Amino acid sequence: MEREPIVAGQFYPASLKTLTDQIESFVEIGIRKEKVKGVVSPHAGYIYSGKVAVEVFSKIEIPDTVVLIGPSHTGTGDMFALYPGGSWKTPFGSLVIDRELSESILKHSELISEDEQAHSYEHSLEVQLPIMQYFKKDFKIVPIVVSQTDIESCEKIAFAISEAIKDSKREILIVASSDMTHYEPEESAKGKDQKAIDAIIDLDEELLFNRIREYNISMCGYIPTVIMLAASKRLGAKEGELVKYMTSGDVSGDHDSVVGYAGVIVK
Repeated sequence: MEREPIVAGQFYPASLKTLTDQIESFVEIGIRKEKVKGVVSPHAGYIYSGKVAVEVFSKIEIPDTVVLIGPSHTGTGDMFALYPGGSWKTPFGSLVIDRELSESILKHSELISEDEQAHSYEHSLEVQLPIMQYFKKDFKIVPIVVSQTDIESCEKIAFAISEAIKDSKREILIVASSDMTHYEPEESAKGKDQKAIDAIIDLDEELLFNRIREYNISMCGYIPTVIMLAASKRLGAKEGELVKYMTSGDVSGDHDSVVGYAGVIVK
């Protein structure tokens, strides 16, 4: 089965030329690439968050397989849903599901299940792919959509992903898809987001989990980020680095109600 793009022409251009031109408008020349274990990348419309996502992926070497973890905005399907197989189509072409790694993750996890429905109308992972394809034409993917859960379940999922990656003996990237604070005045959003970002770059997934609740931070992908951090540390990650932070107000000029976007690498 091939998943057709559902937000092409909405979150990003459906035309290959227009899409390429938009991504290129965000690219900075001469950035040195490095190997990383994981990243946090935003998933809003490219006009708002594209510059942050492009700067993240321009800094890293994208390996031959990428595990993508995103939040469920639709609430449909299983709680922890791995896309069953086949491929995902974007204007740049199709990306094949890495069945070997997918099956290994399922083997190590009692929580994750195969479920196509949870991915049918979810944009958080699809939006990452064209930007990644701009920098690397062909790679395999393992898309996982997760719902709200407790820290213990996050750790169990991180264990399954990290064990599967260890078993594979391959370089595999983990992408956590998330926007930051939603629809608050810019000053408030920046203050809350900094608390979350500090926890992420300190690789402290439990602190991030707790700060989201303590400060009521509306970071939609904090569960994917907690999982990415825990898995990356199990794979040897030692430090985090903030690549770029913006708000929608930087583009729209409306600073009264903004969404925050952070790009972070974990290495």
